[in-house]
Amino acid sequence: MDTPQVSQALLSFVDEELLRAPLLFDEMLSGTANAVRDAAPHMPPGQRTAHFDLVLALQSQRQRLSEYFVRSLRQQTSDELADRTPMAPTRTKATGAMALVGEDEVAVDVELARTIETINSTAEYELRELQTFTAALVGDMDVAQDHNPFRGETYARALWAAAAALPLSRGFQMSFMRHAGTPLAQVLRKAYAASSSRLESQGVEPAAHRTMILPAGSRRSRSADTTFSPDLQRMRDNMPLSLPMPLSGAAAGAGPEQQPARLPDLGFVASGRAGKQSLELVGRLFDAIAADQRVPADVLSLINRLRNPAMRLSLLDPQVLDQDTHPLWRFINRLAHEAQMAPDASDPERQRLLKVAQATIAQLAGEPEQRNALYHWAVERLDVFLQQRLSRRCATVASHIGALQNLEDKLCAGQAVNSTLHGTLDVPQLDTVPAELMHEMQPAITAPLDDAWLDDFRPGAWLRMFLQGHWVHVQLLWPGERREIWLFGDGASDATFAVRRRALVAMRNARLLKGLTQRSLLRRAAEMVQEQVAAG
Repeated sequence: MDTPQVSQALLSFVDEELLRAPLLFDEMLSGTANAVRDAAPHMPPGQRTAHFDLVLALQSQRQRLSEYFVRSLRQQTSDELADRTPMAPTRTKATGAMALVGEDEVAVDVELARTIETINSTAEYELRELQTFTAALVGDMDVAQDHNPFRGETYARALWAAAAALPLSRGFQMSFMRHAGTPLAQVLRKAYAASSSRLESQGVEPAAHRTMILPAGSRRSRSADTTFSPDLQRMRDNMPLSLPMPLSGAAAGAGPEQQPARLPDLGFVASGRAGKQSLELVGRLFDAIAADQRVPADVLSLINRLRNPAMRLSLLDPQVLDQDTHPLWRFINRLAHEAQMAPDASDPERQRLLKVAQATIAQLAGEPEQRNALYHWAVERLDVFLQQRLSRRCATVASHIGALQNLEDKLCAGQAVNSTLHGTLDVPQLDTVPAELMHEMQPAITAPLDDAWLDDFRPGAWLRMFLQGHWVHVQLLWPGERREIWLFGDGASDATFAVRRRALVAMRNARLLKGLTQRSLLRRAAEMVQEQVAAG
C-alpha cells in the first residue's frame, strides 16, 4: 500500500494539538499528584515518605517534565509525518551503537505496555471517533488505516520521556509512570472528544469505517489464526457445481453477462464429476485467499498466478487435496509469512524475496506437466534464499556478534558490567532504588526463571516482541554460545537488539513476547469456502 501524502489539514491539526499539550500535561500531573496523596495514608511509614518525596519532585520539576513530554510528542509526530511524505528516506536505527536489553529495560516496557492498554481501554470510543476525523483530513473516507498521530502509544512514550527526566532514581521514575497511567488516560479521553468536536465545528465531515461485503455465508473472525483443519477430499466430494464462483477485485461488480466462466480454460476438459469438483474447489480456495486482507497485495498477485497451475495439478496429483502440508500450500504459506515479516516495500531484501518468488512461479506455471516434485523444488529454492538472506544479515553484524560473545563470556564468569540504564552495557544495577519502591518492580524482575522454551528457537525464527516501547517482529540472528545473550534483527528496519536470557523470560511472563507461528492461508480459505457452500 502506498504511503499517503501529508495533507495541510492534518499538519494544522497536529500543530494545534501540540499547542494544547502543555495544558494536557499539567492536568495529568495534578491528577497524578492527587492519586499519590490519596494512596499515601494506606501505606507503611517508609513507603509513605518515599511517595511524598515523589510528589515534591513532581511539583518542583513540573516545567522540566512538561518540556520533555512535549518534546517527545513533537519528535514522534514529526517522525510519523515524515514517513508519510512521498520519497521520504526510510529511517532505520543505527546498528553501530550496541546496547544490551536486560530486565530493568523490560520493567520499563512493562509499564509502557500497561499505560498503552489503560489509554486504549479508557478512551476506546473517543479514539475511534477521532480516527474517522483524521482519516477525513487526508481523504481516506473508508478509514483504511489510522492516520491519528496522537495514539495511546505516542502519549505513553512521551510520558516515559518525562518520567526519565526526573532527577531521581529509576525506582521513583517507575513509580511516577505507574501512578500517572490512569490520570493520563482520563485526561486523554476528554482531549480526544474535544479534538473531534473542534474538527466537526470546523466543517470536517468524518469518514466511515469501511464495511466489508463478504460472500454469502462467510464471516470474518476477529482471531488472526484458526485451528480449522480442512478435509479437502470431503469438501471436494460435497462441492456442488451449480454454485457461481465467488468473485474478487473489479470482477465483483460485473453483471452476469460480464462474469468469467466458472471453470477457466486450462487447455483440456476435466473428465468426470470428481475432476470438475476438484477444479471448482481449488478455484474457490484461491478466491478466498485473494480476499484475505492480511496478505500484502503484491504477494497476492504472485499467489494468484498459481491458480491455473494448481488446478491442473489437482487433476494430475490427488495429493493436493489430501492435506495442507502439500508443497504447493507450503510454498504459498512461507512466501506470505516472510513477506509479512518484512513489510517495507522498499526493503532490498523484500524485493529480492519477491523477485525469487516471481521467477519460481513463472517456471512453475510454464511447466507443461504439473508434478508434485516441481513444488518440492519450489519450497527448497525458497528455503535456500531465506537461509542466504539470514547469512547476509549476520555477516553485516559480525563485529557485534564477536563483541557480544566476549561480553557473554565475561557475564558468565561473574565479571560486572555497567548498566544500560546509564548509557553503557548490561543490566540490573538498582542499588539507588529506595527499598520502599522495590516491591513495585518485583513482578517484572523476579519472575520465575522458566526458560526451557527458549531452547526451541533456532536462528531464523521470528518472534513478536514489545521492545523499547514498540511492538516489533524480530528474527533471531544469533544465540550466544552459552545462551545468555540473544541477538535479534528487526523485520522492518536494519535495527538489531541484544537481549539477555532473563529479560526474555521477563517479557514472556509479562505477555510482551511470543513466538510467531506461520499461518496457513489454506485453512482460513477452506473455512470460508465451507461456510459459503453450507449457506448456499
